[in-house]
Amino acid sequence: MNEKGKIAKAEWLLLAATALFLCLLLALFWKDRAAMAPDETGVAVETETEVPQADIQPDLSPLDLNSAAVEELAELPGIGEELARRIVAYRTENGPFETVEEIMKVSGIGEGRFAALEDRITVDGKDTE
Repeated sequence: MNEKGKIAKAEWLLLAATALFLCLLLALFWKDRAAMAPDETGVAVETETEVPQADIQPDLSPLDLNSAAVEELAELPGIGEELARRIVAYRTENGPFETVEEIMKVSGIGEGRFAALEDRITVDGKDTE
């Protein structure tokens, strides 16, 4: 302000540029809002889809220790590829497992790991019970 209460020419230009900028932003907002509305045909976009639980839940059926491959055993909780190889090696050396508890004879599988596996493994179709 040059004099008391009088606005300078540069300030008028700055106010005009700001007003023009705000008008352009408002125009862009309305243009985007109109583009998001359904078109004249009344077709709306579906944003949510129901997926059956069976499609996203993993297969939790018990795994037979006597027929499972290394890859299948490695997917069990707490069993990696190395431990899966030991299970298969034990099965090869000692014959098929008689009970699921026998898996604790494999090096690296103790009571804690067996407790995590107990519901996920079986022997010749028999449950852990």
